[in-house]
Amino acid sequence: MDLTLWQYQFRIIMLGDSTVGKSSLLKRYTEDLFLDSINQTVGVDFYVHFLEVEPGVRVKLQFWDTAGQERFRSVTRSYYRNSVGGLLVFDLTNQASFDHIKEWHAEVCERVQPQKVLFLLVGQKSDRDDQGERVVSLEEAEKLAVQLGVPYVEASAKTGQNVKDAFELLTRRVYQGLLSGEVELQEGWDGVKCSAPRALQMQQRASLTQTQKPNKAPTKKCCR
Repeated sequence: MDLTLWQYQFRIIMLGDSTVGKSSLLKRYTEDLFLDSINQTVGVDFYVHFLEVEPGVRVKLQFWDTAGQERFRSVTRSYYRNSVGGLLVFDLTNQASFDHIKEWHAEVCERVQPQKVLFLLVGQKSDRDDQGERVVSLEEAEKLAVQLGVPYVEASAKTGQNVKDAFELLTRRVYQGLLSGEVELQEGWDGVKCSAPRALQMQQRASLTQTQKPNKAPTKKCCR
């Protein structure tokens, strides 16, 4: 894949408490690496990855890895508005990190208006389930996802389980939102950039036509 060419650029922000494994998820996805010891993020770190969402359509993903500590919140808040996607990450072995997800979600939603951020809820460190360290049940997590209206994935940066699936699910969700009009390009907003806006308009029309196409009525045979 030619990494110098892309049709779209999406900015994705990593959200969640400190030590839940946001940086580890990103390092696993972008570099396929896992480090047993990783320095805590100070302020915001930056990652880039490329994904082909469909044949010939390449997306440049810009990830903003935010620090979870309260003392850095004033810095991380400044990145909310220019993000189109957000991974809400909690640690399956840490109840407090799960309890704080609603706060992270509400804070972002409040600050991004009139733009919209599409979210994915991620339960991190699923590999520790086998060790009996899990404290947040699948039922609890799925219930929260329904309340927030977002998909839910359990993943492990250590083993790589579902990491690729999580990031690609959110990316494709943003892409489909762009085609459907749920996400819109706006001047002065860096959440989504398009290298060929006219081509996007044609894709949107094609997508709209497809969804509005009436179902063909079954042919009725005349009774004689």
